[in-house]
Amino acid sequence: MKNDTSSPSKLTTDEVQNLADFVLFSQRSCILSLSPVLTRGKVSYPQFFLLAYLAEEDCLSMSSIARMMGHSTAAATGMVDKLQTLGHLKRYTAAADRRKIMVRITDCGRELVAQMRNNIAQELSQLMAHEDRAEKMDAAHRVISRHTSKAQN
Repeated sequence: MKNDTSSPSKLTTDEVQNLADFVLFSQRSCILSLSPVLTRGKVSYPQFFLLAYLAEEDCLSMSSIARMMGHSTAAATGMVDKLQTLGHLKRYTAAADRRKIMVRITDCGRELVAQMRNNIAQELSQLMAHEDRAEKMDAAHRVISRHTSKAQN
C-alpha cells in the first residue's frame, strides 16, 4: 500500500479502495444483523433509516421527510403512518402554521434506534478486531474530524 506522508489528510488510491471494500463488507454484515430485529418489530429498512435520521433531529416536516427519503409525499405519509401505528413516531401541527404537519420520534423509536446502533457497533467491533488499536483510533478520529468540519461549514 502506498503511503503519502506529505499530505496526512489525503488518502492514497489503495487506502480509498480498501476503505470502499470495508464499507461494502461492513454494510452487508450490519444490514444482515439488522434484519431479524427489524423483521420482529415489523419495521422496513427505509422506515428504520427515517427513524435513525429523526433520532438526530428535533422534528421534521412531512415534505422534508419525502424529500430526504426520495419519495413522494404520499409514500412518506404511508411510511410515517406505519411508524406512528407502531408507536415509533408522533405527528403534530406546527405552532407557526397549523397546516404544516411535523413528525417527531418517540422514546420507543429512540430505543429501537439505540438498540440497532449498539448492534451495529458490536458488528463493527468484531469486523475490526484484528486491526491495530492505534490505527483504528487514528482512522476513526480522521473520519469524525472530517465529518464534523463539513457539518460546521
